[in-house]
Amino acid sequence: MIAFVGAGAGAADLITVRGQKYLQEADIIVYAGSLVNPALLEVRKDGCEVHNSALMTLEEVLDVMIRGERNHKRVVRLHTGDPCLYGAIKEQMDALKQEGIDYEVCPGVSSFCGAAAALEAEYTLPGVSQSVVITRMAGRTPVPEKESIRSFAAHCATMVIFLSTGMLAELEKELLAGGYEKDTPAAIVYKATWPEQKVCRCTVDTLAKTAESEGITKTALIVVGDVLEGGYDRSELYNPSFTTEFRKASREGKTNE
Repeated sequence: MIAFVGAGAGAADLITVRGQKYLQEADIIVYAGSLVNPALLEVRKDGCEVHNSALMTLEEVLDVMIRGERNHKRVVRLHTGDPCLYGAIKEQMDALKQEGIDYEVCPGVSSFCGAAAALEAEYTLPGVSQSVVITRMAGRTPVPEKESIRSFAAHCATMVIFLSTGMLAELEKELLAGGYEKDTPAAIVYKATWPEQKVCRCTVDTLAKTAESEGITKTALIVVGDVLEGGYDRSELYNPSFTTEFRKASREGKTNE
């Protein structure tokens, strides 16, 4: 069986226990070298064959995985973050299905979770935003018109934007045209959870200027929304006047936990 493994947000110790076990047992590892922390490979066993997919085509990646499986090798395809987001994993799984090869997906910690930790932020705050839009700007890979930044911005929900650091001037225009105010809090999180992590807080209308002044051109997430600053409503979950399946409301307004 081939294992698709989420490498985590960046820090080597953010891989899951299961994911690390797969790496330790692997005979062949194909990893996304442009984004995955190479320190993760330090747990591999002697003789493990390692391939950097940043230098390979899809066909070359598949050839390595299929050949390894047919030679009864344990193969790990190591993706950045969690492979369900911008991981180009579906086309690999479909190709393996066509070859009659079994595979398993081991989830990972996405970089958008790492960015929230770096920002000390909660993306869903009562009275502010209860939705998170994870998206990207259109580049060489297009984005459906109905999923444009501008259309999502109309909701003014929390937005986490991948793969768009090199298009921040255009991103600003789209966010503003969609409905965010100029002074809406925003942040650029460079290499979330890596040792060189950098957090740059700004506003929607200063995204491009901030990135330029900080020398950030890639490998960063953009976070936009009022959850980054200001007030919010108290959560009902731990409100003493709120009954849950596990706790009855207190008449005196005190918790009985």
